[in-house]
Amino acid sequence: MGGWAWPGTWPLAAREGAWPGAWRSGAGGAQTRVRRRAPGARVSSGMGRLRWQVAAAAAMGLALALEALPGVLRWLRSRRRRPRREVLFFPSQVTCTEALLRAPGAALAELPEGCPCGLPHGESALSRLLRALLAARASLELCLFAFSSPQLGRAVQLLHQRGVRVRVVTDCDYMALNGSQIGLLRKAGIQVRHDQDLGYMHHKFAIVDKRVLITGSLNWTTQAIQNNRENVLIMEDDEYVRLFLEEFERIWEEFNPTKYTFFPQKKKSH
Repeated sequence: MGGWAWPGTWPLAAREGAWPGAWRSGAGGAQTRVRRRAPGARVSSGMGRLRWQVAAAAAMGLALALEALPGVLRWLRSRRRRPRREVLFFPSQVTCTEALLRAPGAALAELPEGCPCGLPHGESALSRLLRALLAARASLELCLFAFSSPQLGRAVQLLHQRGVRVRVVTDCDYMALNGSQIGLLRKAGIQVRHDQDLGYMHHKFAIVDKRVLITGSLNWTTQAIQNNRENVLIMEDDEYVRLFLEEFERIWEEFNPTKYTFFPQKKKSH
């Protein structure tokens, strides 16, 4: 009867761990090899596949985490950042604003010394108002009674050049005065609508990116900026922004040019 050979009688390769198969003793003591996988081979192969699967899953998870990281960081910063609340009082000190208003690619040096003007280069109420406007990235709604400040006009045109959607509502009487910026804005391709009735369009507010409200007593004129006692409130508040944006959209539709008449009827007195 044949039987299993003792380990001591296995061929040298099998005894030293190569394990090509098991050896069975046959008739006459002949050794017959039986194909059999080494005990550790199947386990080693399975562990190898498992390691590759784990490595692939880890790499995919890392890629997804890196892709989501910027959005998570922006969300965390927005959660930590306090909503903007700023009050500006006028008259404003006269300062140089060229560094803020230079167009892309302009040759003006980065440092104030690169500007040839003799004006101070510090912060002022006007420069802070300009910074709030120039922060716009997507949209700017302006609802203004009078608009003749060259610096504010340049800021609005610069935003338009950057691709910001700018819409302006103004008063029909004051837009026709000498020095008004409205004609220049229209010439630059900015949408402007105005009233056509006897009452003044007396609002003075702006909405930046449908997120920041700028409002107050200030008319956007050089006279008001440099000489008048005025105030401007800059605030991030969803509820107030929503209310002012609704008012802007209502007036924007009301002042649609398709509704203009060439000879508007005067209001009857009672």
